[in-house]
Amino acid sequence: MLQIIFSLLVSIHAPAASTNYSTVLDGLKKIQQENPTTTQWIDLGMSDSGQMISGLKIGNGEVADLIVATHHGNEYGSTAVAMGAAASFAKNPLAGHTVYVIPVLNISGYNSSNRYEKVPSGMLDDNRDYPGPCVQGKSFQSKATKALADFIDKKNIVASATLHTYWPAVLYPWGFSTNDVSTQYDSQFISLSKDATVESGYDVGNSKVLLYAADGAFEDYAFWQHGIWSLLFEMGDSHTPSQPDMDKMVATNVPGLRRFFENAPKTRAENHAFTGKCDYNRAQQRVHLE
Repeated sequence: MLQIIFSLLVSIHAPAASTNYSTVLDGLKKIQQENPTTTQWIDLGMSDSGQMISGLKIGNGEVADLIVATHHGNEYGSTAVAMGAAASFAKNPLAGHTVYVIPVLNISGYNSSNRYEKVPSGMLDDNRDYPGPCVQGKSFQSKATKALADFIDKKNIVASATLHTYWPAVLYPWGFSTNDVSTQYDSQFISLSKDATVESGYDVGNSKVLLYAADGAFEDYAFWQHGIWSLLFEMGDSHTPSQPDMDKMVATNVPGLRRFFENAPKTRAENHAFTGKCDYNRAQQRVHLE
């Protein structure tokens, strides 16, 4: 199975300088054509680049889950893992689940190997563009982030994995500008994160404590707004992984993604409001590694 996935990834991914969204769409079409009974094409909406944000619906279970990659356009390794997950889940759908896979959210950034997305207001970090309890600026400046937010609400997503490079860890909320980082579900988040890292051996921890504060990130928004069991996968140790590096990232993260969805609660968390205080003296660092 993994060799099939690796062959597919070789065909759709060269090093970062030649990333092109059209090759990702070709890869999705190939997966759909090879698995017509388990997959369905989906469109989220038009991006600011004028291209449709597309993905696959895999399976037909009652519990809806999400894998979304490349909020940051230069993190093409995350797209490779999303595509590997799509190929794997299409061959062997998760019983009782429907898994939606969006391999590229930031299309213009992906096409130019740029972290940021080009939007009417300028260059935007998509993973700082969501509302949140400590967000001070304007949100949803990107059509892509708004489309994804509408999608997870409409589809009643229960668990989500947002894929990034690089900082080998699986992280959970809260990750924004606060010292009150705990939720009522820390023990469950830790257990789910450990489930997701059996093969990778990545670190597990709170997003702010283990990484750094980031206001307006998707993973916090999904839990805060909806109670979605949201994990941030920081994969590998480079934004420019080689093909062997990407093969390893697929092999060590796809099983963890499957196990995360299998073991996550089948309904959203009930108590997902943030009840702490924002700490703007320790506001998000101007670090952009994730």
